[in-house]
Amino acid sequence: MTYPCLRAVVGALGLAAALGVTGCGLISSDVTDFDLTLPPKKFTIDAGHWNVDQAKANMYLDTSCASNAQLCSSVAQAACSTGCTGTCNAVQKCDLVLDVSLSKSIDLVAEKPELKTINDQPVIKVTIDSVTYDVSHNDLNVATPELKVYVASISVAKPTDPSNPGRLIGTIPSIPAGHTTTSRQALVFTASGKAELVNIMSSFKTPFNVWVAASLLVTSGQPVPSGMLESSVYIQGHAGL
Repeated sequence: MTYPCLRAVVGALGLAAALGVTGCGLISSDVTDFDLTLPPKKFTIDAGHWNVDQAKANMYLDTSCASNAQLCSSVAQAACSTGCTGTCNAVQKCDLVLDVSLSKSIDLVAEKPELKTINDQPVIKVTIDSVTYDVSHNDLNVATPELKVYVASISVAKPTDPSNPGRLIGTIPSIPAGHTTTSRQALVFTASGKAELVNIMSSFKTPFNVWVAASLLVTSGQPVPSGMLESSVYIQGHAGL
């Protein structure tokens, strides 16, 4: 007697093993055979990006905004030409706010080619095992602020844009000046952070961005940032259908 179903399964043994076939034409809903350990995503905070002029910054930080609270925002460009804004602080002096907005793209199908075997599926069932980070190089002369980690669609230009924001998934505590790590450290997830990451990774055919964002505040009497920090974020998980 001929068994068409058995013959089909034997002929597609490799695919059956990958997808967890449990019967003729059936795919288990609990398959977790897809490793979603992604290549590290490297982020570099380079103080040279802000192009801060030390002498002009010192003058700016000593500027009084007692009579005009908007003055600092209008003259901040004299001290910093890129990625900075000015604010008037509680003692009515100008502060310099340096923007950190760094992104890396994730394309799951390109980075995990085995997912092409289920390319006819709209979503996958994702489980996040861990999200960690390390600091491999750091000669910044100032501590970083708390760094916020977001996920967002490719169309999001900046994760803190109120009109099209990213989804905050967790934070990296302030990194002291010159500090590096000897092992990977766990991301501090928000209450909904894992769910947000699962949600965006589940639509595996759609690339997305991971962002690291913060605002570094410089006030009068503090050194202007110099140096560079290099860090990587590691996402590990698995998926099924």
